[in-house]
Amino acid sequence: MTTPDQIQDQVNRIFKETCGSWQNCNQSNVLSFLAQCEEQGLDPQYCFSWLSQNKELISDWSHFSQVAQEWVNEHTSTGSPETVYFQDQ
Repeated sequence: MTTPDQIQDQVNRIFKETCGSWQNCNQSNVLSFLAQCEEQGLDPQYCFSWLSQNKELISDWSHFSQVAQEWVNEHTSTGSPETVYFQDQ
């Protein structure tokens, strides 16, 4: 079974691969981050919420957060979290 720590480790890894650091976050790589989360079976709403919790570290978050939220809304059922089931590997 996948633990919350393993999920967070995966989110951190995807973030480092797509954004690199909080200072490098921009609209393009944040959308890439969300897409990678979805491709890896992670709930994009969870990943967006994680970014939002750290918004004070992201330059211009207020300028592109709405675009990121719209992306999440388009890729989840009415913007609500998808249910992700993890199996033992």
